[in-house]
Amino acid sequence: MAEPLLIMRHGEAGPGSPDPARELTARGRDEAARMGVWLAGRDDLALDRLRLVASPYQRAQQTAAAMGEALGLAVETLPLITPDDPPGAVVDWMLAQDDDRPLLLVSHMPLVGALAGLLVEGRADRGPGFPTAAVAELDAEVRAAGCARLARFTAPSDIA
Repeated sequence: MAEPLLIMRHGEAGPGSPDPARELTARGRDEAARMGVWLAGRDDLALDRLRLVASPYQRAQQTAAAMGEALGLAVETLPLITPDDPPGAVVDWMLAQDDDRPLLLVSHMPLVGALAGLLVEGRADRGPGFPTAAVAELDAEVRAAGCARLARFTAPSDIA
């Protein structure tokens, strides 16, 4: 079986312009830190092999940095996972990767919802709504449209 795919929305961000420069609020920083501690405490994932990839937007980079700090991982930046990028392009990128490591993507709505919908339901318009800093965990033999199963969905409010 392929390694788990975790899709995460960034923590709460403040208003601002331009959109790529928006930063996390204090609540968003707390959400990201709590989710990082929660994920680091899991013993059912191969966290030592996890690949952490984030959107270049500031709020996603800040969220990924908090996750990376908790997990002891470096953050890779992937330009094609910004809010309005097509989920099909992300699926194509995943299929082109030559490793089978667990993957954590930190991105934005509507992309995270559309990507989860495409992978699980085969349709980008069928994805779940993601609260800030929520993580969807998908299992799939192949990271392709309609080939995944939603194994777990966790928001910061779920881990109190």
